Amino acid sequence: MLEKMQDFFEKRLPGYEEHMLANIEGASDFYQFTARQLPLKKNCKILDLGCGTGLELEEYFRLNPDAHVTGIDLSNAMLKQLEKKFPHRNLRLINGSYFDVSFDDKTYNAAVSVESLHHFTEEQKLMLYQKVLHALTDDGYFILTDYLAESDELEKAYFENLEQLKKEQGIMDNESYHYDTPLTTAHEISILKAAGFSGAEILKSWGATYTIRAVR
Repeated sequence: MLEKMQDFFEKRLPGYEEHMLANIEGASDFYQFTARQLPLKKNCKILDLGCGTGLELEEYFRLNPDAHVTGIDLSNAMLKQLEKKFPHRNLRLINGSYFDVSFDDKTYNAAVSVESLHHFTEEQKLMLYQKVLHALTDDGYFILTDYLAESDELEKAYFENLEQLKKEQGIMDNESYHYDTPLTTAHEISILKAAGFSGAEILKSWGATYTIRAVR
């Protein structure tokens, strides 16, 4: 049965970090790799989309303990756990959808998202990436580490399967439900460029998970 996004993660908080690190190929590496792509300038500002319990922030705060991080997540329980992990760091946590939360213009030196955005449509991502672009400083950039589809055929199948499940379960609303609908790497990069990023490149991959750097 499909579960609403917030409910899915709230229920799975116990053991969430262990599951992510043990069951996703390359996770023990890609969280640290992602953190190492973020700026090390003292007091820099980072926007973390779908921050969860902050697996990428463990390495980042080790490298840059003075960074200011704004984290957004649907799960209030995860945000509370994140706050407990880093009681002495500069954290501003927002319980909500990054599609709905307003971002301050030209504020963040970098934005980051890890294993969060593979549940959404091209249209949703385009609007979000435009918001992210405007939130970055002139020399800012976006680091996206996420699960991506291996082919156009698979990408299409994921969305068709989701619609079939919603139909079978009588789901009529427009809320987000937890079901993987990853785009291909080419499609993801094309949306970033359509949103206005001047360039986007793949930095590294681990199985189906890729890290992409998009520059303002």
